[in-house]
Amino acid sequence: MSLTVGMITVDTLAPMPLATWWADALGGRIVQENDGFFVVVALAEGAPLLAFQQVDDPTPGKNRIHLDLTTDEREAEVERLIAAGATKIADHEMPDFAWVTLADPDGNQFCVAGQH
Repeated sequence: MSLTVGMITVDTLAPMPLATWWADALGGRIVQENDGFFVVVALAEGAPLLAFQQVDDPTPGKNRIHLDLTTDEREAEVERLIAAGATKIADHEMPDFAWVTLADPDGNQFCVAGQH
């Protein structure tokens, strides 16, 4: 199979502020602005790009696809993201695995997993 994930695109009313938030959250940088209509964020070398596309009417309700982020410092990263504007949705725990569901400033949910 020759398919790979090249870009993950998020629909939003305001691409630039959301792209800036995610670039800051993940240590990325904005590499394309396209007049603010379609903003692209590059992450680490070899990682898929994140894009934020302006739409007139984003899909309402819970997003059907979400990012799962990992870290060795879950609690510290969750606190950092909340301080930057994320909203905590829920804590989850299973034997030997824990994660926190958050929402970005547009309400898109994502998870942060890792050590306590």
